[in-house]
Amino acid sequence: MSDWIDAIDENALANGEHIVVDIDGTEVAIFKLDGQFYAIEDVCTHDGAEIASGRLEGDEIICPRHGARFCVKTGAVKSPPAYENIDCFPVRIENGKVQVRDNRWD
Repeated sequence: MSDWIDAIDENALANGEHIVVDIDGTEVAIFKLDGQFYAIEDVCTHDGAEIASGRLEGDEIICPRHGARFCVKTGAVKSPPAYENIDCFPVRIENGKVQVRDNRWD
């Protein structure tokens, strides 16, 4: 996918909330923090499990399985047992919709 895809309505999330949506076959976790939207692939790079059901602390998501931490703004790994970043996707607001674009294959 290289086109922008409508993911959710701009008003669908309150600050601190997130939702997982399917974007062209990829599970993407969309977070709203301090009025800004961020999108990461819903997968822990440690063991391939989903990450979005983990606890959010500030701008970090903690994997519910083994406790690895990732920045939801950048996908950067913050603590082991994971050592690889989570894929992060560009996000924009267009006509009241939060749009996500998978630019990994561009």
